[in-house]
Amino acid sequence: MLLLKGNLINLRDWALSDLPDFTKWMQPEHEWHKYDGPYYPSATPEEVDLIAARRREMILNNSFPSPRRSLAIVDASTDKLIGMVSWYWQGEETNWISVGICIYDPAFWNKGRGYEALGLWSEYLLTASPTLARLDLRTWSGNLRMMRLAEKLGYLQEACFRKARIVNGDYYDGMGYGILREEWQERYPNGFAACLHGSFLRGL
Repeated sequence: MLLLKGNLINLRDWALSDLPDFTKWMQPEHEWHKYDGPYYPSATPEEVDLIAARRREMILNNSFPSPRRSLAIVDASTDKLIGMVSWYWQGEETNWISVGICIYDPAFWNKGRGYEALGLWSEYLLTASPTLARLDLRTWSGNLRMMRLAEKLGYLQEACFRKARIVNGDYYDGMGYGILREEWQERYPNGFAACLHGSFLRGL
């Protein structure tokens, strides 16, 4: 099992025990859906069941891809699922990907868990995929937490597509952030995890 350890959270491969919570949090009434691409249609119950079934099959067959396409974010103390990280292609022909993160439970928002999760995920992808020259992150101007998180980790705002998203009848800007491999390495010369654990130890 792939396991990336933080202070507050861990990133790990999906487990069968995650699937009930995953299915629950994917239901459209939960608040996180208001911020994570709300301009896209919500997954139908049938689509959620299909995603969970595919994940179950991958777990049972231990057929996780390398590099991983997603990892579960779990509480470091309880190992309970609280979110996920993922990536998708922006341009496969030039090894250009975008990263994604979601913390499902609002009780865990604004407490540093997203910072740890996205930092560990960014580090993993750059390490596991030597051909990557950069990482992208896409969001919208209504998701201030995601914009602040990107900037805190060192991602630079590279694009602002004005009035490109419509949420509840209002226009918002589409926001594009990115960081180059060499910029990440300069910011975290010993790796993000070392920086993270070092800051934790200094606080003891």
